[in-house]
Amino acid sequence: MKKFISLLLALVMALSLVACGNKNAGDTQKTDDNADTPAETVELTVFAAASLTESLTAIGEKYMAANENVKISFNFDSSGKLLTQIKEGAVCDLFISAAPKQMNALDGTLKDDADKNPDGLDMLVEGSRIDLLENKVALAVAEGNDKGIDSFDKLADLLKNGDVMLAIGNSDVPVGQYTQKIFAYYGIDETAIADKLSYGSNVKEVTTAVSEGTVDCGIIYASDAIAGVDVVTRKDYQDGTATDCATGAVTAMELKGSNVLRFELADGTTILVRPSGTEPKIKVYILTQGADAAQRDENLAKYSAWVKTLTE
Repeated sequence: MKKFISLLLALVMALSLVACGNKNAGDTQKTDDNADTPAETVELTVFAAASLTESLTAIGEKYMAANENVKISFNFDSSGKLLTQIKEGAVCDLFISAAPKQMNALDGTLKDDADKNPDGLDMLVEGSRIDLLENKVALAVAEGNDKGIDSFDKLADLLKNGDVMLAIGNSDVPVGQYTQKIFAYYGIDETAIADKLSYGSNVKEVTTAVSEGTVDCGIIYASDAIAGVDVVTRKDYQDGTATDCATGAVTAMELKGSNVLRFELADGTTILVRPSGTEPKIKVYILTQGADAAQRDENLAKYSAWVKTLTE
């Protein structure tokens, strides 16, 4: 049975190689007889959680631009579906899941633990697994929603009274499993409120339901929204790229060379992030507006509160 490296390590490798300016594919390798040999073509198949679509697409494009002999193909879906595909024999070189559960199910070091690796699989390259990133779940509220959903406490009250429609992930995907833990904390019986729940097969489907207004709110990853508002476009003025966060499509901008990130949100707000030129800290600029001064101030307070969470 083929083993593959978990992308938790591969992502570290990709980021390191890009940052260090790895050899381009057009570079040649010297053999013992001093002949110039073109770099070998490498095809890499990456299975990754849907929540990483934009970031990994951008990383992949930058890596392939710096290493022309490398071709990266991505398969983005829920971690649960990706796990199933891998177990059924799908070709996969690198894997990054949104939760330890899916990685545990392939980890040979846990094959004697029936709870974590129920099938006793040994499909990861030994020593390749690294817990690289962590995320937080967040409550995203549809723009213009008038139900006063400003916290998980408020959401729990509304759910118990049947006064809100909530989008969540299926139970076989990490964001859905985290949601179940939230329900357990608040003593909410999921089956009792089934008619108030809309399910998505991955976190992207949940964010879409919220942005389209088919639900009042949704439980997503903090990285999928800023203060509960979808990021429409992300602009990197260092390399001059603009990323459509819905499709992952990357286009070139004329302006580049500045260490600034720009996030354009669904409600018209723009968030600018850059390092300080004189102090070891990050500066965040909030450009927002409202129908009136009160709404403007409300938006400013909301995004200012989000900025504070970055240091928590």
